Amino acid sequence: MTQWLSIVGIGEDGRAGLSPAAARALDQARIVWGGRRHLALAAPFPGEARAWPSPPEAAFAGIAAARGEPVCVLASGDPFHYGIGAQLARAFAQTEIAAYPAPSSFSLAAARLGWPLQDCALVSVHGRPLERLLRHLQPGARVLALSDGAESPARIAALLAARGLGASRLHVCERLGGSAERLRTFGADETPPADVDPLNLVAIEVATGPRAATPSLAPGLPDDLFENDGQITRADVRALTLAALAPRRGEILWDVGAGSGSVAIEWTLRDPAMRAVAIERDPARAARIARNARALGAPDLRVIEGDAPAAFAGLPAPDAIFVGGGAGGEGMIETAIAALKPGGRLVVNAVTLETQALLASLHAERGGGLTRIDLAEAAPVGRFRGFRAGMTIVRWRWDKP
Repeated sequence: MTQWLSIVGIGEDGRAGLSPAAARALDQARIVWGGRRHLALAAPFPGEARAWPSPPEAAFAGIAAARGEPVCVLASGDPFHYGIGAQLARAFAQTEIAAYPAPSSFSLAAARLGWPLQDCALVSVHGRPLERLLRHLQPGARVLALSDGAESPARIAALLAARGLGASRLHVCERLGGSAERLRTFGADETPPADVDPLNLVAIEVATGPRAATPSLAPGLPDDLFENDGQITRADVRALTLAALAPRRGEILWDVGAGSGSVAIEWTLRDPAMRAVAIERDPARAARIARNARALGAPDLRVIEGDAPAAFAGLPAPDAIFVGGGAGGEGMIETAIAALKPGGRLVVNAVTLETQALLASLHAERGGGLTRIDLAEAAPVGRFRGFRAGMTIVRWRWDKP
């Protein structure tokens, strides 16, 4: 058999919701893998039922051992939307797999609410930090969130209310697609239902007010959003720095000497696929970076406590590196250059004369762009006002061939 491994999406309506092709793949399988709930929904079937171990990937060797014989894997709804499909596609050749998706929970919720699915933000907080929602809480946004259990609606409501979004509406969609399906609506500032089924999805209609905490989508967030001890790349400079780093979807940033983590956090906020590593030698600052990341909707930011360049060991190769806390220890810049992927960008901001001299030397040796940044802000001068200049910043940007 070429396509010996069938991945069948199943909903709360069980076998009744399967297409003829999906039902045929299930009934022809010698072995059927799935969660206990999925196996019960699909019963009866002639094959041998095997429940997933924990983690499910532990079963992949057993699946491979049956290669060439008909094997079926059951999954919730669309197996390739927050499902087991992606893991299986990495473990087995696409020519071996036949997939039969069912409507996902996202699709069913959008259909029940009459929301265009393409206009919704689709998020999973199942086994993931709740703060993943924060980046999507923009005025008028519609968010569909896969839940982490019966407590999720109340937790999401509390998160919204704490950020001044209490006027938002939450729709709790329970047991979608089955005979026990239920949809209930409440406000984020109201008491949530007490008897929520663990199998639920939360749909959010975001409503903002004058005191709502909805950060701008532009780079250069206000400094006071970041807990810091003064070691922070200021908002205007940060916006220029992010422009120089030139983030592209799915890329990885190393933020070396991260301070408050502001550059790494804003990098990750550009797109949900962005990844960043914040490297900071001071334990208190490293802990502060993690708090800032969660508070601003970037809970997946990786924080490494240690000295550069030793802390680079074992990290995923970066597409961009930012050095904002000085040029670091011996050989740090050279080690960073070696670590960059081809086409990667290195951006170093320098305030001290010594580091600025180093950047001038690197520019003369390697090329790239050397820029001086001078900013001034209005400040009181007696009874009047005048512009007070900040410290001069020299920025070196270099692109790796």
